[in-house]
Amino acid sequence: MEVVAVIAQKGGTGKTTLAVNLAVAAELSGRTAAIIDLDPQATATSWGDRREAPSPVVLSAQPARLGQMLAGATQGGADLVLIDTPPHAESAALAAAKASGLVLVPCRAAIFDLETVATTIDLLGYAGTPALSVLNAVPWRGPKGAEAASVITELGLDVCSASLCHRVAFEHASARSLGVQEHEPRGKAAVETQQVYMAVCNLLNL
Repeated sequence: MEVVAVIAQKGGTGKTTLAVNLAVAAELSGRTAAIIDLDPQATATSWGDRREAPSPVVLSAQPARLGQMLAGATQGGADLVLIDTPPHAESAALAAAKASGLVLVPCRAAIFDLETVATTIDLLGYAGTPALSVLNAVPWRGPKGAEAASVITELGLDVCSASLCHRVAFEHASARSLGVQEHEPRGKAAVETQQVYMAVCNLLNL
């Protein structure tokens, strides 16, 4: 079983959006995915509660029970577990990073988001887990995506070759408790999500 933590110390970076859409992408590819929601806001849990499909399973948990939840996911036959972490919670983020084989750091191409990446990188240094930044809500025109990638790379964090642009399909899919690949299978958001998912799979040797 592979475990991926989605971590960013700033709120609103798209952690839950990334987690649920990667989980759906895994399910559509034939893998069994689960999401462990450590965020007290329980956005991923609410998404799972509203969802008609039985998978991916979304489990709400406190950081202290992360080990037990991962053990349960292993026993349940999960191939991929994504841990959705809360912002501004170093202990939860560190616990998730240490329990994972890969950390994804979503980041918007905006100065306030970029300024907090360094804080996240410092935290990840204590965990020693490989990490990759995924640019989210990137304007689909203009140089902001490339500029943000350059800034993150200079900070010492690798950037995923694929990114998620700012597309309303993500909002519409979330409102229906779907992944974008279910909501609009041939849409650009679905294609971008699949590209990010494949990049993650390559890193995990899946």
